[in-house]
Amino acid sequence: MRRVEIPKASGGVRPLGIPTVLDRFIQQAVMQVLQADWDGTFCETSFGFRPGRSAHQAVARAQSYIASGHTFVVDIDLEKFFDRVNHDILMGLIAKRVADKRILKLIRAFLNAGVMEGGLVSPTEEGTPQGGPLSPLLSNLMLDVLDKELEKRGHRFVRYADDCNIYVRSQKAGERVMAGIEKFLAKRLKLKINKAKSAVARPSVRKFLGFSFTSRKEPRRRVAPQALTRCKARVRELTRRNCGRSLAQVIKELSIYLIGWRGYFGFCQTPWVLHELDRWIRRRVRAIAWKQWKHGRARFDELRRRGVGRDLAATTAGSPHGPWRLANSPALTAALPNRFLGSLGLTSVAAPRSA
Repeated sequence: MRRVEIPKASGGVRPLGIPTVLDRFIQQAVMQVLQADWDGTFCETSFGFRPGRSAHQAVARAQSYIASGHTFVVDIDLEKFFDRVNHDILMGLIAKRVADKRILKLIRAFLNAGVMEGGLVSPTEEGTPQGGPLSPLLSNLMLDVLDKELEKRGHRFVRYADDCNIYVRSQKAGERVMAGIEKFLAKRLKLKINKAKSAVARPSVRKFLGFSFTSRKEPRRRVAPQALTRCKARVRELTRRNCGRSLAQVIKELSIYLIGWRGYFGFCQTPWVLHELDRWIRRRVRAIAWKQWKHGRARFDELRRRGVGRDLAATTAGSPHGPWRLANSPALTAALPNRFLGSLGLTSVAAPRSA
């Protein structure tokens, strides 16, 4: 496998192991056969990498637990899970389900294949590298042991890949659960909890799959602050005012990102946040237009051509304020209304509103 590193949303990099074309083909074939046999045995509250299940379903299940009075979350982050999976434990779990020794030998070979980095091949004595088709299924098999233990203890929990949230009724109960699960993971699966990223807290101050929850009696899904911050950082990158691209080009690239973002985070139940984000994005786009009009006379002519009154156009064109300040002015809002930006292809992240 070839080692490739991609940036993580929370900072740092995530190492991937990319198999060769032939290995990928074989892994895909093995995965399809094994998943059809194993998936029905996994827990109902496991949602990651499973057919017919999604992150939205996981978030909705978590919301239902909070609404039922389980208003504290034991948020468990496993330390470098995909890099720390114990091969012997994993192969023991597979051997309980697969009798064919050829398949067992093949899977062991994939696990021990090693990775190429900088032209050198290093052995892999533990872990199931992300990037191969078989890795998600093997990770679910490993963590199904945790799921079954949580079910046995009667806990309300949701797991998506290595993100596991357990919902309890009090801080003290959460601390007991955290301590118990930490011991279980270390003893049974030889896995560690990342204490810096794990906590017992109110769901309103934690995030799960990019979402958080309001602290009302009836909790509502909201975009986690970290996810909103990352979105704004990406929009700033796509709407740099010195990028040398036309307004239409900027909007085209920006909208590709916004369509994907809306497809996932549009699941939130706090529409005012999306409307505020829409206003902020449109202001960024108007600032680009103002910057591209360059000078006072050109800016005055553009405003007049777009229906802005002479006095307001003259005052705005002669203003000493910068593009960001003026992007929110009555003149720019009238010259570049929402419906005009929409006609250029600018995607809204919220439900449509009048200009």
